Amino acid sequence: MDRLWAMQVFVRVAECGSFSRAAESLDLANATVTACVRNLERHLKVALIHRDTRRLNLTDEGSIFIARAREVLSAVEAAEAEVQKQLGEPRGSLTIDTPISIGHALLCPALPKFAARFPAIRTAVTLTNQRRHLIEHAIDVAIRMDRVEDAELVARPIYETRYKLCCSPQVAAMLPADVRELDPAQCLGILAEERRTSNPWRLRRGDEVHTIQPEGPLHFNSSDAAVQTAVQGGGVVQVLDIFVNPFIDRRELVQVYDDWDTEAKTFYAVMTKARVSSARVRVFIDFLTEVLDSARRPSATQAIKVRDLSQRYARAPKVEGGVAHPGRATPSPPAR
Repeated sequence: MDRLWAMQVFVRVAECGSFSRAAESLDLANATVTACVRNLERHLKVALIHRDTRRLNLTDEGSIFIARAREVLSAVEAAEAEVQKQLGEPRGSLTIDTPISIGHALLCPALPKFAARFPAIRTAVTLTNQRRHLIEHAIDVAIRMDRVEDAELVARPIYETRYKLCCSPQVAAMLPADVRELDPAQCLGILAEERRTSNPWRLRRGDEVHTIQPEGPLHFNSSDAAVQTAVQGGGVVQVLDIFVNPFIDRRELVQVYDDWDTEAKTFYAVMTKARVSSARVRVFIDFLTEVLDSARRPSATQAIKVRDLSQRYARAPKVEGGVAHPGRATPSPPAR
């Protein structure tokens, strides 16, 4: 029996609270994970996990063993990172999670350069709009916007973007000169997360604030879909600039009412504390901050909100700084 591998499987089962979720995150069959834990228990001659039909709980022996197992696995990870640092060539697997639109516009175009620079790293990217739990799904780095789902995650700001109001040149020619006279029925909506109502547009010019609630005939849960509709003359859309800049450059869209300021959004690279020291994660984060426009890189001390998306975790407080910790504020390292 490979005891180190068995420790990894046991720790993942305990963290996921489920054999099936652990198997999914490790890309293994359920039977393999179950057999691995049973072989470890047989070797130790103790039960580590108490199983019932509803949930898994660690036994007293399991609670003692998991603490030591985590220490061992952390030491192994640190040793591997140190060796890779000396060799100058990080290697192994790197798992990335990113929202679909952000992946298309921001991350995926940069990945070929990363692969060419670090050919020994096998990078697997999942584009999904679901905020998947990093530990349960064995995610090394996730791209998040404005908030994270757990106060125990480390978040590093990597990019700042702003909304733009855009439409086709034909539509722009018929719009009123003042945005306060813009008919909401001409505005395409972006649906709020998990809702059927669209996000309002909040505009500011000096001390003046103007809000538009889109009431057009079309509303989407996808920025890409809204942009494509605007290109076809479907109306005015408010979308983050990274999604519309290429269309503006090609003159398929034009920016309107740019004398009004719009909201800014920040993208974060998020990881668990255990992954911060990983050489693969470190070079990936450094690569992102290098290739992204430095003028658009936010402050490392920028606040990030915490939203708990799992009933298994207590709701976390609002956190100041790039690293989310309950009850205290610690900024993440500045981008280099």
